[in-house]
Amino acid sequence: MGPLRRIGVIGPNDDACTPELYDFGLELGTRIAAPERAVVCGGMGGVMEAVCKGVKKSGISCLTVGILPHDTPEFANPFIDLPVPTGLGIGRNLVIIHTAEVVIAAGGGAGTLSELAFAWQRGKSVLCVTRFSGWAKELAGRTLDRRKGGRLIPVGGIDEILTHLPPRPLHRE
Repeated sequence: MGPLRRIGVIGPNDDACTPELYDFGLELGTRIAAPERAVVCGGMGGVMEAVCKGVKKSGISCLTVGILPHDTPEFANPFIDLPVPTGLGIGRNLVIIHTAEVVIAAGGGAGTLSELAFAWQRGKSVLCVTRFSGWAKELAGRTLDRRKGGRLIPVGGIDEILTHLPPRPLHRE
């Protein structure tokens, strides 16, 4: 089997995650789970917890990776397979983006905004869900500056997200 395709999911933590957004994260996790993928997120609550819980609920073997701002792993949500304690505080946002091949953004406040900017600067494909208020919706379909081509891709739902995910990796012989 080849290397895992790394799908990043960003969005609000517990304090700003609405029940509707949490439910969306659950369904997203069940739909993007695949043995050839790893789901990468900030590893804490809210959308991050919901998507990882959805991955586990799917019953499909799919690695969940939590890039934590803390020095120790105990802050990870219970659905994280691989907690990565960075000790970087909000600097861990860059690690999340650098690790992901493609980024799915839903809702979001200042932390998500920084991750969107990092993703733009790193030339990542960014799928911005337009169903929920927050920076993902505000920036969907826009470019952040003239120095890079492309735009933040607006997506209305999970079916559309699935069409933008990278293909399965090639198997190594």
